[in-house]
Amino acid sequence: MGRIVNITLPDGSKKVFEGPTTGAEVASSIGPGLAKSALAVVVNGVEWDLTRRIEQDSTVSIITRDSDEALALLRHDCAHVLAEAVQEIWPDVQVTIGPPIENGFYYDFARETPFTLEDLLEIEKRMSEIIARDEVFTREVWDRERAIKFFKEKREDYKVKIIEDLPFDEEITIYRQGDWLDLCRGPHSQSTGKIGKAFKLTKLAGAYWRGDSSNEQLQRIYGTCWRSEKELKAHLVRLEEAEKRDHRKLGRAMDLFHLQEQAPGSIFWHAKGWSLFQALIDYMRKRQSRAGYLEINTPDIMERSLWEQSGHWEKFGENMFTTEAREDRIFALKPMNCPGGVQVYKQGIKSYRDLPQRIAEFGKVHRFEPSGALHGLMRVRAFTQDDAHIFCTEEQITQECCTVCQLILEIYRDFGFTDVRIKFSDRPATRIGSDAIWDKSEAALKAAVEATGLVCVTNPGEGAFYGPKLEFVLRDAIGRDWQCGTLQVDLNLPGRLGATYVGADGEKHTPVMLHRALFGSLERFTGILLEHYSGNLPLWLAPVQVVITTITSDADDYAAKVLEMCEANGLRAEADTRNEKINYKVREHSHAKVPILYVIGKREADEGTVAIRRLGGKQQEVLALTDAITRLTKEALPPDAK
Repeated sequence: MGRIVNITLPDGSKKVFEGPTTGAEVASSIGPGLAKSALAVVVNGVEWDLTRRIEQDSTVSIITRDSDEALALLRHDCAHVLAEAVQEIWPDVQVTIGPPIENGFYYDFARETPFTLEDLLEIEKRMSEIIARDEVFTREVWDRERAIKFFKEKREDYKVKIIEDLPFDEEITIYRQGDWLDLCRGPHSQSTGKIGKAFKLTKLAGAYWRGDSSNEQLQRIYGTCWRSEKELKAHLVRLEEAEKRDHRKLGRAMDLFHLQEQAPGSIFWHAKGWSLFQALIDYMRKRQSRAGYLEINTPDIMERSLWEQSGHWEKFGENMFTTEAREDRIFALKPMNCPGGVQVYKQGIKSYRDLPQRIAEFGKVHRFEPSGALHGLMRVRAFTQDDAHIFCTEEQITQECCTVCQLILEIYRDFGFTDVRIKFSDRPATRIGSDAIWDKSEAALKAAVEATGLVCVTNPGEGAFYGPKLEFVLRDAIGRDWQCGTLQVDLNLPGRLGATYVGADGEKHTPVMLHRALFGSLERFTGILLEHYSGNLPLWLAPVQVVITTITSDADDYAAKVLEMCEANGLRAEADTRNEKINYKVREHSHAKVPILYVIGKREADEGTVAIRRLGGKQQEVLALTDAITRLTKEALPPDAK
């Protein structure tokens, strides 16, 4: 008889096994229904295959199709089936990596001939056959040299590179399904049949090996996989709706911005887009001013020594753009605003009576993102943060965090986001500072969350390298989640950068630094707004709030008068007096998402009225000019000014 193994279940109950057991046996011991529905198991917080031996006392939970973890597991299974299908059809294709991702999965392939959309249909058909074969997933541990030799003989050069780059003490695991196998950490469900029919290949894309544009280009096949065909159908409907709302298409239609290859990951703002961008800043500037923030601005380029002192050079250096000036000093474009903010705080002696000090900055930051990851306004290399740094005492942390959380949620409501989720992200593997400091930082942020009464979920290991953080996730009109605002408690950077204040005891102390962003990236938030509203922005945000469009040239002089009155009342207005038919003008401005049209002809000019047409409406209303402008001016006020 082997050693007794005690298994603790999520409800605290225990199962005792006379020797090593497996997740499958644990599920069977609970009940035949669970045994049938089980896909995998979580052992001491780590996902395992059901067949893997549990040899020590452990805490165990079973993953079923209804579990939160099930989707990632099924998508990982589906990625392997995709790779097997491709190599069954084209045996000379090399496979590289194929992870599950949000809403789906992908696999990167090395193939000389480009895949086509017709190929996707053939691959899907073969995947269905592999799923129907119900091939069993089997985990095998291989010797490093055996694995390298095997993949070299198969001419799988990328797998060889992956193995050679692994630490020498890392276990090499292979997953076999039928006659096909892949290098993989796992886990997987019991068999390909568990995937079911709710999957679809969605698109093709290019991708560089390991995300580096200096490496060879691969072909990426994206797919999606869900627990049921109902879930799949709902997702495909969302994808179709998302395609219609694509902010890049809206940006062209509304003449807001463009991108070009000479400046990858940077935005060329057009006049109308810049108007929208400035409207966001104006709104935030007023909210911050009322909340007691002082606005500053710090340099875009600072010397390497400052970034070394802050820890960015070591922990974030690979994401930084650097340059060498003629005097042989190395400078970096700032990837974050915080070190600059500390330098402003340090000017002059601060007393505990001066705290909290709230310093805000609309700072332009630059971070290297692989070219394959860039995506319109959503993923860029140069962006503006609505950053702020609050310097306070430890006793002030809770109140300041509560105030920030309240401000963030109020602002999101003003922009139409009422479904907000909050994540608590604790210490990452790569970080600065001692565990004692991290313990104190995390405890302070948790206390603040409890004081607010907000509900949040834990996001393990995703904190900033200098402190834990709250992440505010917005759910948009079609159910997509966007991580925007953040709040971080930092007990590391102020000390590293020499920030102090004089306490009530007359001694110098190191302040706590709260990092806070509300929109996060203004570029990204603009993209989120465009897609959330499908371009039909609230009137107060619209780059052009009203267009005065004429029916005949007899109304041109009156149009100029209307335009002048609109602008005098602070409205963003344009006049369209082109010699075009009115229906053509209406269609054009509707396509550009102009919320209000003042349509005027000879009658309106003679009577001093305007015919009002609203975007998406079929009726029009005739009002006296002064009444129309008074109403529109009131409607166009920002939410916080009403």
